Amino acid sequence: QLDMNNLIITINKNIIERFMKEPTKSEEILLLAILQLADDAYCVKIRQHVSKVIKKEFTYGNLYSALNQVVLKKYVTKRPGEPTLERRGRKKIYYTVTREGMRALKAAQETNEAMWAKIPQIAFK
Repeated sequence: QLDMNNLIITINKNIIERFMKEPTKSEEILLLAILQLADDAYCVKIRQHVSKVIKKEFTYGNLYSALNQVVLKKYVTKRPGEPTLERRGRKKIYYTVTREGMRALKAAQETNEAMWAKIPQIAFK
């Protein structure tokens, strides 16, 4: 009985880890925006880019929450830039997608493609 319980715990742990590796839709959009902005991926630019692409306001609250999540999941790293006069000596924080973030994006892309492959194009006409 104990071996069966350990097996069930291991299986459940693997399932949870699999889903933890895939980003949420918000995280996926954020990671893609950071990739697209490259060396210019800091909060204001990320927010402007995402808001433009999704065609609705992406608030700073949502942005900071999502950025904290992708940092915690090790999908991105952050680094301070140089202090600027326009920011009264404060530093911009720049974000870069990590290898783990790229793997997560690839997993999300594969899931999306597999799900969309089952939908006939005629459904949208």
